[in-house]
Amino acid sequence: MIKVHNLVKAFGSKLAVNDVSFTVERGEVLGFLGPNGAGKSTTMRMVTGFIPPTSGRISVGGFDLVNNPIPAKRLIGYLPENAPAYTDMTVYGFLNFTAELRGLSGEFRKKAVHRAVEMCFLDSVLYQSVDTLSKGYRHRTCFAQSIIHDPDILIMDEPTDGLDPNQKHEVRTLIRRMGEKKAIVFSTHILEEVDAACTRAIVIDRGKIVANGTPRELRQKSDLAGAVSLRVAGVPGAVLRERLQQLPTVKRCTIVREEPGAAWARAYGAKGTRDNELNQSLYELAVREQWKLIELKAEEGRLEEVFRAITLPDTPATSKEQAQ
Repeated sequence: MIKVHNLVKAFGSKLAVNDVSFTVERGEVLGFLGPNGAGKSTTMRMVTGFIPPTSGRISVGGFDLVNNPIPAKRLIGYLPENAPAYTDMTVYGFLNFTAELRGLSGEFRKKAVHRAVEMCFLDSVLYQSVDTLSKGYRHRTCFAQSIIHDPDILIMDEPTDGLDPNQKHEVRTLIRRMGEKKAIVFSTHILEEVDAACTRAIVIDRGKIVANGTPRELRQKSDLAGAVSLRVAGVPGAVLRERLQQLPTVKRCTIVREEPGAAWARAYGAKGTRDNELNQSLYELAVREQWKLIELKAEEGRLEEVFRAITLPDTPATSKEQAQ
């Protein structure tokens, strides 16, 4: 549905987007991640045809966005950053207006407005002017305009920005549901949204794509992926660490925290250690040593660590060991 090839955008001597390529298929929700100033919004604006690329190609639904923009843009619903709207219009008036701009008329337009209002929970503010809305309702209104024509492709820039936790949950649920049949791209710097809504994520930094994969694949890049945490009672941290380091399945071990009567360690598997082998060896050690085992669990990788390691290359993948 979307094919981006060698996309470049220069503002004077500054390369805001530098040789970016990716594809998005129907049924896919792509999260576009990156620190502020990484090039996320600039890429979104080029993919929607809002600004032209300096070089590169963009295909939307098989149409070249530069050479054949109108049929390409008909397929797109766009929620820009900061959710702009005509503030002197009512919510109904604004949605009716955007439906008309999309070429909908008569009964089709009425049904489109009703469907968007229902999906975005706007019934209670339908006849309020946009300038009287809270930030959350204004955001919902702009979300509604982006889906008013039931587009095959939905592109959103920071779609949950400024929303409260309940509103964020509603938007993420809506994105997941629509993503089953549409191609969706949304930019964000909120890592929890990757797990909450995305089937795949791209990390962009300084205008370049630095990672591309499913949330699980990205987490596997974390230093924590595959590590095992062990908490035991009545064993000093130094003793626990020494015993763990002697295991052939353990590459290294750190003491996360010592507390009265217990110690918490994290062991990292040696090269070639198979799945569950590290976990099993720690359990068997605890049995042999007759330790009182409080907790034993395999760790999942952390997207935050991966994000920091990728976008701050001078930062180690894992910072100092901290309690969960």
